[in-house]
Amino acid sequence: MNVNKLKENSVFIISLILTLIFIAWGVFFTDLLTKVTNAIYNTSIDYLGWVYIGASLFFVVFSFYLLFSKYGQIRLGKTTDRPDFNTVSWLAMLFGAGMGIGIVYWGVAEPVTHYTKPPYGEAYTTDAANVAMQFTFFHWGLHPWAIYTVIGLALALCQYNKKLPAAISSVFYPLLKDKIYGPIGKTIDILSVFATVFGIATSLGLGALQVTAGMHSIFGVPNTLLVQLIVIVVATVIFLISINTGLEKGIQYLSNAAMIISFAILLVILIVGPTLTIIRIFFNTTGLYINDFIHMSLRMTPFGEGEWIASWTLFYWAWWIAWAPFVGMFIARISRGRTVKEFIIGVLIVPTLGTCLWMSIFGGSALDLVVNSENHELAKYIADNVSLAIFTFFDYLPLSSILSLMGFALVAIYYVTVADTSTFVLGMLSEGGTLNPSNKIKMTWGIIQSAVAAVLLLSGGLTVLQTASIAAAFPFAIIMIFMCYSLLKGLNSELEIQTRKKKVKEY
Repeated sequence: MNVNKLKENSVFIISLILTLIFIAWGVFFTDLLTKVTNAIYNTSIDYLGWVYIGASLFFVVFSFYLLFSKYGQIRLGKTTDRPDFNTVSWLAMLFGAGMGIGIVYWGVAEPVTHYTKPPYGEAYTTDAANVAMQFTFFHWGLHPWAIYTVIGLALALCQYNKKLPAAISSVFYPLLKDKIYGPIGKTIDILSVFATVFGIATSLGLGALQVTAGMHSIFGVPNTLLVQLIVIVVATVIFLISINTGLEKGIQYLSNAAMIISFAILLVILIVGPTLTIIRIFFNTTGLYINDFIHMSLRMTPFGEGEWIASWTLFYWAWWIAWAPFVGMFIARISRGRTVKEFIIGVLIVPTLGTCLWMSIFGGSALDLVVNSENHELAKYIADNVSLAIFTFFDYLPLSSILSLMGFALVAIYYVTVADTSTFVLGMLSEGGTLNPSNKIKMTWGIIQSAVAAVLLLSGGLTVLQTASIAAAFPFAIIMIFMCYSLLKGLNSELEIQTRKKKVKEY
């Protein structure tokens, strides 16, 4: 390979080497990996947790500012461009990439867990149930989607308006100019790839846990680490086949199928479950969420124990930031032709409402079940067996067998969709920002990210998955703060260009 070729592939080569080193570390020095990730996790939480808290709130405020700003009518692309995908498919794909496995995994488990161990107050009370739903909305609402909005919009503007490569470093062109093609830009792209690999590996690990739990619940398959690893291997083969069908076919069809099944499950639970209670929970929790939004967003408990915030809020903010390069890149890839206002409404507002509705139906129904029956043992069982939570919940509903099969199918499809879209994005990041990466690169990353997920499960399951994602996310959180300033400069220059063109046409 000549020198020029090495320079072109430097992001891919260095990122691959670093990831392979991590995999080897996890395979041969498992205990050491666990100790190091825990040390990094504790340092991040104890000394840098405020960075995650402040940055995440800033992204929400910044996104709303852009929504109502003078930049709203800027089109992502040429003024004559129109969206490549219809709105329903667009929303389905970005929702599947942005949340996917997560909402299925935590939809029942998180509210019930908060009910048994609330952030404050007494457990197993009505107040605990209200607080549980409130913080579930908080963790899955505006903050994650604002993170995706910022990076997705910045990338789309660079790709379609500035004609720059589809790489994270391109976002900084207004600040760095041609330096994005040098060592600084390469470093940003390598950090992006590394954060993406760990963010995705966390989700693939969670997905493997839940697929195995579903197989155990429905088919009686043993719920063991070996089976979880086999699930990862089989799923890897499936999504490697899916990769070769391309964006328009594979990912779009999978996303649409997942959305149809999701709506079907929601409708069934809404009909056979406590319908009126679900509606009340949605409205009540929305009010609590809006009313206490600032307090929850800045909550740090400086005079008390911070374990709850570390385990939940800080983990989530780090997880979303680790996912940001992947989700932002994918959303940008499918959003050409939309205006800035359309983009923000579609990426920030609509998914937030959809996620909160999902949590109201799943989490609200589960809470209604354990609260009204005062079944503390069931609540504790769900909190202690998170990967089984959704299937345990289905057992208490009419049509439980059908719901369990649909839930299992949904988890499996979301698993493949996330793996599929992430390999597509990693390919884009690795090949200098090409919009159509080669199958060879995508398949390489597909195998690598599954290997990372397997190593993390071998190292200690969910705990290590969480600590690894937080450790990988911190550098990218700092990058995203500077990204906002660069995005603002880019929007200003684009507005000036469009204003000049409009004046020329008038004359």
